[in-house]
Amino acid sequence: MKEKLMSGMQKFAKAMFIPVLILPIAGILIAIGNLFTNARLLERVAFLNNPVTKGFGTILSGSLVSILTNLGVIFCVGIAVGLAEKKKAEAGFTALLGFLVFINAMNKFMTLTGVLFKGDSLRGTGQTMVMGVQILDMGVFLGIILGIITALVHNKFIDKEFNSAFQIYGGARFVFIVLIPVLVLLAIALTYVWPIFQNGINGLGTLIQSSGNFGLFLYGMLERLLIPTGLHHLVYTPFLYTSLGGVQEVGGVLLEGSRNIYFAEMADNTVKVLSQSVIWDARGISKMFGLIGACLAMYQMAKPENKAKARAILIPAAVTSFIAGVTEPIEFSFMFVSPILFLIHSILSGLSMVVLNLFGVRAIGPNGFIDFLLYNLPLGIEKTGWPAYILVGLVFFALYYIIFRTLIKLWNLKTIGREDEGGEVKLYSKKEYKEMKEAGDKVEALGVQADLIVEALGGRDNITSVENCFTRLRVTVKNAALVQEDVLKNKTGATGVVRKGDNIQVVYGLQVTNVRKSVDQYLGLGETV
Repeated sequence: MKEKLMSGMQKFAKAMFIPVLILPIAGILIAIGNLFTNARLLERVAFLNNPVTKGFGTILSGSLVSILTNLGVIFCVGIAVGLAEKKKAEAGFTALLGFLVFINAMNKFMTLTGVLFKGDSLRGTGQTMVMGVQILDMGVFLGIILGIITALVHNKFIDKEFNSAFQIYGGARFVFIVLIPVLVLLAIALTYVWPIFQNGINGLGTLIQSSGNFGLFLYGMLERLLIPTGLHHLVYTPFLYTSLGGVQEVGGVLLEGSRNIYFAEMADNTVKVLSQSVIWDARGISKMFGLIGACLAMYQMAKPENKAKARAILIPAAVTSFIAGVTEPIEFSFMFVSPILFLIHSILSGLSMVVLNLFGVRAIGPNGFIDFLLYNLPLGIEKTGWPAYILVGLVFFALYYIIFRTLIKLWNLKTIGREDEGGEVKLYSKKEYKEMKEAGDKVEALGVQADLIVEALGGRDNITSVENCFTRLRVTVKNAALVQEDVLKNKTGATGVVRKGDNIQVVYGLQVTNVRKSVDQYLGLGETV
């Protein structure tokens, strides 16, 4: 049960990536649009002060802000696509149709029962306009709920087919037919139930925000600490895109979530000071400064004969973390060999947010230095306080360096360059890449044998779902006892088989995408996204 729960949560976290990863792109383009309309910048750069560039900036930022007011449908479609086991395009289209059915069903039921508010302003009523339809204000949770339900119905009925005259009603069309009454009943139920949940969510948000810096510290620490489980997205996403991260009216539009508010305030030149809720997105200190100090400490504590190799590994990893905010190569280098360092890293990450809050800094750098420049410099010092952000970052660079260096020496921790004799000097990801390459070469030499893979997994009837990560084919089976590990390893090119109850992971390395496509095609699962 624990494995199934973890597997389900990880699958959901992975599905959240689809809508979440597109939103920073919108934020960056809003920042670029804001550059062309920033009065302070236009005074200094004369050639930008013309109707063409200012008009372009206004259109760019104004059009993209509309994404923030329609997060419900974006999450609905994205999550449905992410959770669909097959025919993902159809799942996304059905999710969009289902979203329209739901909001109109709720609006009609609220009208019939007399609970639909009639007035000029909906603020404080618990109701809002979604795609021109007045319903209960469920925020991004509406998209999450509908996306999950659509995916569940889709996965259960997508293979349903009929004969004769009813043939056209099979597949995705039957999914939509089943979904309609489900969504109508859900709209009726949530009309009564959601206000209770909303009060609970608002209460939780109030509790966290009223706990002040402790709540912020806990948030920042868990956001890092849960990385090994892949569930850290479930920590920060609600704060970035729901009322847990704050509620703010910007330009006459009521927005929820720290990142939504931040992007909207970037595009609105009338905003003089960024709101406090933005602090929930200030996740860049450890990425841009802290882990660089950790890398320096690990390099200096490497054995003399290993320093050259340690330098060659740590410098690219440090640059990647600083510039692009990709921290996993560094974190994985000590996460497993020295878990105490990862715990300290998580604590310092949470502490950095508290310090930024204490100094009233509103600058953010969620994805490294490039984001830091694009997000903060156009807004100026008054709005963001970005110079103080850099000062705080330098302090945490020193803290990471001192603490990591002291503990590595005190406890003789086996970080990069301090491995026992005969051990390899490389990042976890480097070793993994080598294994991926070897596995991929082996599969390439043998060729992808989908029929043999399926047979070794117990046959068609034994397989319930097929997925893949970067190196592994992840298969859920009905009976794990039917899986033939020796066949998978000796005849299909797999370098390893990992069993976790009914979840089977077959290591195919860099060729895993080709293996997945071939297996899907053999099973008739269609194209994958």
